[in-house]
Amino acid sequence: MDSGSLSAAARQLSVTQATVSRRLQSLETLLGVRLLLRTTHAIKLTDDGERCYQHARRVIDSWLALEDEVGQTEDEPVGVLRVRAPHAFGQDQLLKPLTAFLQRYPHLSVEWMLNDKSVDFLSDNIDCAIRVGAEVDPATVSVLLAEVPRSVVASPQLLAHFPEVKTADDLQALPWVAISTFYQRHVELYEGTSLQPKRIAITPRLSTDSLHVARNSALTGLGVAVVSSWTVQEDIAQGRLVHLLPEWQPAALPVHLVYPWSRYYPARLRRFLEMMKQVMPGIAGMRKPAKEK
Repeated sequence: MDSGSLSAAARQLSVTQATVSRRLQSLETLLGVRLLLRTTHAIKLTDDGERCYQHARRVIDSWLALEDEVGQTEDEPVGVLRVRAPHAFGQDQLLKPLTAFLQRYPHLSVEWMLNDKSVDFLSDNIDCAIRVGAEVDPATVSVLLAEVPRSVVASPQLLAHFPEVKTADDLQALPWVAISTFYQRHVELYEGTSLQPKRIAITPRLSTDSLHVARNSALTGLGVAVVSSWTVQEDIAQGRLVHLLPEWQPAALPVHLVYPWSRYYPARLRRFLEMMKQVMPGIAGMRKPAKEK
C-alpha cells in the first residue's frame, strides 16, 4: 500500500470514528445517561450502558428471529456469520470444511478472521470463535469440539551438538523455542496413561505466539519445541525433525467453539456449530475429546 492509500485509509478511519462518537453522544443525550466510561487505556460500559446493551441485544435477537422466519426456507441459514479462528488452524485445517459449508448454503456469507488473541464479542463484533487451548470463560457458551495432540520435536542438526536424549530430564540441557500462549519457562509431560505430569524447566532462545514460527524455528535447529502434531507429521516422516521421547507426551489441547449467551441463536450460528461438531474430530491431526472416547 502506497503513502497515498495509507493517508486515504487514515482519513476514512478518522471520519468513521468521528461519526461513531457523534452518534454515541446523541444517544447519551437522548437517554440522559452516560453509556461509556473512557480512560487513557480502555473503554468500558457503565452500568447504564450495560443495561442499554442488554435491551439492544434482545431487540437484535428478535430481529434475527424475524430474519430467519421470513428470509429462508426449512431453517436455511442466511446473512453473514463472523467467525474468529487461530491463524494456523484457520489457514490449514479448517478451510476445506468451511468451503463445503458455504457451498451447501448459498445464501450465507462468512467473515473468516484469523487471530490468536482472546475475543471480546461486543467490541470485536464477532458471532463465535474457535479457541485452541484457551480457558473456558463462564460468561460464554463453550462447546468442546476436539483435542489437538502435541509432540516434542527438534532438528537432527541441533541434536548432533548435545548428548543423546534418553530421559525427560535430558530435555533441560537443550535450547528451546517457546510458544508463549501455551508454555514459556517450563513444559509438562505425561508418561503413558499417568495423570501426574513431569515438569521440565526450559530456557527459550525464542518465544513466539505463532505455531508456524515455532515449527520453522525448530526446523532451523534453533531449539526444541512442543507443537501441534499435525504441523510436523510430514517433517518427522521425512527426517527434517525428530520426535523426541514419544512415550512422554504433552497434554492435548482442547478445541472449543465459543459464543456469547443469548435467548436466540440464528440458523447460521446453529448450522455452523453442527458442522464443527461433526467434522472437527475427523480433521487430520485432531481426535475426539478423551471423555467421549
